[in-house]
Amino acid sequence: MSHSEHTGPGYPDPQAALAQPPEEVVYVACLYEGTGIEEPDFIATVDVSRDSDAYGEIVHRTPMPNVGDELHHFGFNACSSACHSSLSRDTLIVPGIKSSRIHIVDISDPRRPEISKVIEPEEIKAKTGYSGPHTVHCMPGDIVTISMLGDENGDLPGGFAVLDARDFSVLGRWENDKGPQELMYDFWYQPRQNTLISSEWAAPNTFGPGFDPAQVAAGKYGQRLHFWDLEQKNHVQTVDLGDEGLIPLEIRWLHDPDAREGFVGATLSSNVMRFHSENGSWAAEKVIDVENQELGGWPLEGGVPGLITDIVLGMNDRDLFFSNWLHGDLRHYDVSDPTKPELKSQVWLGGLLGRDGGHPKADGALNGGPQMLQVSLDGERVYVSNSLYSTWDNQFYPDLRGWLTKLDRQSDGTFALDPDFFVDFTQLDTGAARPHEVHLPGGDCTSEIFQ
Repeated sequence: MSHSEHTGPGYPDPQAALAQPPEEVVYVACLYEGTGIEEPDFIATVDVSRDSDAYGEIVHRTPMPNVGDELHHFGFNACSSACHSSLSRDTLIVPGIKSSRIHIVDISDPRRPEISKVIEPEEIKAKTGYSGPHTVHCMPGDIVTISMLGDENGDLPGGFAVLDARDFSVLGRWENDKGPQELMYDFWYQPRQNTLISSEWAAPNTFGPGFDPAQVAAGKYGQRLHFWDLEQKNHVQTVDLGDEGLIPLEIRWLHDPDAREGFVGATLSSNVMRFHSENGSWAAEKVIDVENQELGGWPLEGGVPGLITDIVLGMNDRDLFFSNWLHGDLRHYDVSDPTKPELKSQVWLGGLLGRDGGHPKADGALNGGPQMLQVSLDGERVYVSNSLYSTWDNQFYPDLRGWLTKLDRQSDGTFALDPDFFVDFTQLDTGAARPHEVHLPGGDCTSEIFQ
């Protein structure tokens, strides 16, 4: 597609996205769920313009109308794949993974998001039979598709829900034929490949109370990838990742719309798997292995896993970042050759291993670990927050203190901590909150898909 053919929101291709100016604010999903504070979760607007007097400060908060949503992942009404849409990128779709409530947030004024509509869980469950909304992607055809982690009771199977991207009415389920798919988590799609890929976590009733290793052995956590016919909305293939691919969560297809490969972080196995297609079928193999580390007092056999909880690929399809939430390191690899990633940068931020590099603006050592990541469109900045999920936070980091910081690209291509940027979410007048996913108003490396 040429630039002249792109008439809708977003960008015609990854090169145009890479050429965008630096973002001035970012949006952060912030939680009170699990903290013992009876306040609604909120979206924080954080000033990230280096020329601003408010650099690194929360300049606006958009509280949800209810307590207990557990805001988690969110997304836009329109992105680059909606290249012939008349829509504008002016709305965030912000689900509560615990409440199954979906908030429609107007970002026409990027610095002051405001709620314009709330879809109650009863409507979602009645029209889809699903609960536990997770990943949000806009899709061609003026729809928004959301992965749903459980059925209406929080058990299996999960699937996909669809909203109308114009009036945000609930249209029903996305899929026509689920095949053997039951577990659900993240998804990505590539229009030119007519393929959608989804990953597996667990049912809300399994992961909700906290992590129980016995449930992994019982098969209640995932280890498979599912491939779907995008046009027909039918399941076509399952790839079992085995013991090296336990709990595959975040999926990052290469942004090149002609690419037939990408990466997924296998969280519990602490491996990065490369998926790819040859001769019409899909396969996957391990390309990065994070070894478990011994730690006195750790209750499980085999040592502490890195626990790769997020993985993000830069718009250039060369810089790959992932977070080891339990070890405490954020890693940067060069994946110019996707079959042979090369470690380029490693920054320690909290974690259980005692290797925390800290932050000069923090009040003492960091806790939690690097968790959700977001990369700017131009690939120069990486934002990182430290909260995973309320009950898991409380299990592994009982006194987790929320923070957001970032890394900047250095002259040699590596990434290092920005000593001037640190948002301390313990200092809010409503009490200490926990930050989760980050998005940029003009789109970012986890929102943009190209036709």
